This record gives sequence, structure tokens and C-alpha cells, in this order.
Amino acid sequence: MEKEKIVSVKEVTANPAPLGLMGFGMTTILLNIHNAGFFELDAMILAMGIFYGGIAQVIAGIMEFKKNNTFGTTAFTSYGFFWLSLVALNILPLMGYGEAAGSLSMAAYLFMWGVFTLFMFIGTLRINRALQVVFGSLTILFFLLAIGNFTGFSLILTIAGYEGILCGFSAIYAAMAQVLNELYGKDIMPIGEVK
Repeated sequence: MEKEKIVSVKEVTANPAPLGLMGFGMTTILLNIHNAGFFELDAMILAMGIFYGGIAQVIAGIMEFKKNNTFGTTAFTSYGFFWLSLVALNILPLMGYGEAAGSLSMAAYLFMWGVFTLFMFIGTLRINRALQVVFGSLTILFFLLAIGNFTGFSLILTIAGYEGILCGFSAIYAAMAQVLNELYGKDIMPIGEVK
């Protein structure tokens, strides 16, 4: 009797998290420099929202799906579509598709993203300290933006802008730590693995 030949296929794919974190981090910084009052919302921010914050994160989320990472899939795909929806909220009214979002509807939108991010933050308690900082600061950012839009108090939005810049830089740190630590085979930039 002939033995069956067993064929195993080993899939080795790159870590998509740095791509998603960089798309999120750089776009978040640029939008929040605007929120802090340094420049107007313009095509630069909208383009970053579509391509790097939006499409690149969705791609990273799909890649995380292939790696069987539910957290990464949910996070990157959701925040990628957050950026795409935020851009749409800004450009659809200019194109004649619906009324511009009012401060109360924006407050509701941002509040719901804050609730989602709070649950994702709880998930990071099982991953690493770097992601805890990213998701913790992002939760605060969404709630500050929601409160600022709800109350109309511009100082809160300015504070949110500065807090968002820190959030974005924390994401860039987490991304580059993963890239450099993998390349060098040791902790060049610690991320605080949870044991």
C-alpha cells in the first residue's frame, strides 16, 4: 500500500501593524495640528485621510485578517473607514450631497467612535503598553472632540488638538518600534509586552 504524501503549506506574511499604525499616526497628527489652530482644514489633510489614514489602514486590516488577528482586523479596518467617512463628511456637502454635519451630529459621531475606542483600549490590556497609550489617548481624544462639538467650547477643541498630536506620535512610536525591533532582532524601542 502506497503511503499518502502529506503536503503542508506554511504561509509567512509580514506584520501589517506598522503600516496601519503609521497611516493612523501621521494622519492623526496632521488633522490635530489643524484642531490645535495652526492651519485650516485643506486638501492635504483630506488626501491623507483618504489614502494613508483610510485606504492604507483598510489594507492593513485585511492583511491582519489573513494573519487571523481579530483585534488588528477590527482596529485597522474600522479606523480606515473612520478616516474615509470623516473626509466624506467634509466633501459630500460641497458636492451637493446632503447638508453639512452640524455640531450635535458631529458630537454624536465622535462620541460613538469614543465608545468603540474605549472597548478597543480594553483589548490592548492584553497586548502591550505602547498600544495602551495609543488607544487610551485616542479614547480621550474622541471624547474631548465630542464634548467640544456638543458644547461649542473652542478651548476644548484646541486642547483636543494638542492631545491628538500626542496620540498620533504614540502610534508612530508603536509602528517604528515594531519595524526596528524586528529588523534588529532585539528591543531597540521597547513596547512593554504584557506578560
